[in-house]
Amino acid sequence: MTDVRPADVASLSFEAALAELERIVGRLEQGQVPLEESIEIYRRGEALKARCDELLKKAEARVETISVGADGAAKGLSALDPD
Repeated sequence: MTDVRPADVASLSFEAALAELERIVGRLEQGQVPLEESIEIYRRGEALKARCDELLKKAEARVETISVGADGAAKGLSALDPD
C-alpha cells in the first residue's frame, strides 16, 4: 500500500479513519490494485469501518435533547437514548 506504516486504527480520529477508508474504496473501485494488496487493504478498510462505527455510537450516546416546558422555555436536558 505505502512505504510508511499507517497509524494504528484504534488511535485514529473519526475524520482520519473516514478519509483513509474513502481512499481505500477509491483504489479498490479503480480495479488497478493487485489481488494480494486488494485483500490487505480490504481488511484494513473493514477495521476502519468498525472504528468509524464505534466512534459514531459514542458520539450518539453523548447527544442530548433539550426538554421544553409548557411555556416554551428550556427546562433541562435528557439523553437522546436513555437505554
